Amino acid sequence: MNQRHESRGSFKKVPMNRNSASRICASEAVCGILLAAVCLGAGEARGQIFQLPTANRYLFDRKQQERFFAPTPGRDWESGSFGCVRNNGWRMHEGIDIRCLQRDARGEPADVVRATASGVVAYVNRQPHLSNYGNYIVLQHQIDGLEIYSLYAHLSQIRSDLRQGAAVSAGQPIGIMGRTTNTREQIGRERAHLHFELNLLINDRFPQWFKINEPGERNDHGLWNGRNLLGLDPRIVFLQQEWLGRNFNLLQFVRNQTELCRVFVHKADFPWVRRYTALVRRNPLAEKEGVAGYEISLNFNGLPYQLIPRAPSEVRIASKFHLLYVNAAEAQKNPCRKLVQSKGGRWEFGPQGMSLLDLLVFN
Repeated sequence: MNQRHESRGSFKKVPMNRNSASRICASEAVCGILLAAVCLGAGEARGQIFQLPTANRYLFDRKQQERFFAPTPGRDWESGSFGCVRNNGWRMHEGIDIRCLQRDARGEPADVVRATASGVVAYVNRQPHLSNYGNYIVLQHQIDGLEIYSLYAHLSQIRSDLRQGAAVSAGQPIGIMGRTTNTREQIGRERAHLHFELNLLINDRFPQWFKINEPGERNDHGLWNGRNLLGLDPRIVFLQQEWLGRNFNLLQFVRNQTELCRVFVHKADFPWVRRYTALVRRNPLAEKEGVAGYEISLNFNGLPYQLIPRAPSEVRIASKFHLLYVNAAEAQKNPCRKLVQSKGGRWEFGPQGMSLLDLLVFN
């Protein structure tokens, strides 16, 4: 099963109403836009790269965003967005839930789901009982020097000719919106939606790591288990593209995440470094002496968005993982992943933080 849709945190609960959540989201979007605009020079301009995966465009109407997101029952539209938006901020939602616009004669969703960008099929699951994603498909894209994966879940149908390795074009139909899942609480007809994610892949040896660390547990999806994917906020990506136009750049977007914590890992080579070299910053001393380990900045979802190689002469840490810094305000604002926790006035890794780091550096 995919065990990734949500996770519990352990910090003091921070009340959040609809208005405060809206202000926070708007502030983050504006800050991200300003950062991207500052970081981009005229010679680095890019065209828009991601398309909305369905015909629903209410995301771009600030007064009607509730018509874009499919919320959880009894909650406001923010519960269908990305981040610590479930259970009053204590459960993580790794993607966005896009509301249905079209229905067939039986009232079932009929919206066509399209590839958000050109790429290749990485994985297809047509056995909905094996995943809380139900029927889902993962596409691989190469954009602005980054390998990124889009995921489309709860589909009623996946195009029959799509297999691993098949090429797809941006906007090409890949399936039909649905409400398939294997969770105890089924997705009601009125809440039919597309669960959509934009992810980076953690480790191409995930199946081996899972077998060692989760003995006796099933992994029906191999590399494409949801635990092996780290999500970006698609809502902010789409909004930045809409506002910045050709100045949007995915690499700069990833580099400009808000830091939750900074860690040192005492390992010189691991899959993330090889896959996401564009996120590794230069260090002339490490280039001269060699690399002893990496100083890594993580956002609240655990995404390693900046890695600085450290030379042996710079390292005075013997432990495999060492917590260097915690942004306490960010930890309080987004506690749901429980990557770090405060005990007795001191910050330390939480169980999920240790598990993530262990997977990150597994060879």
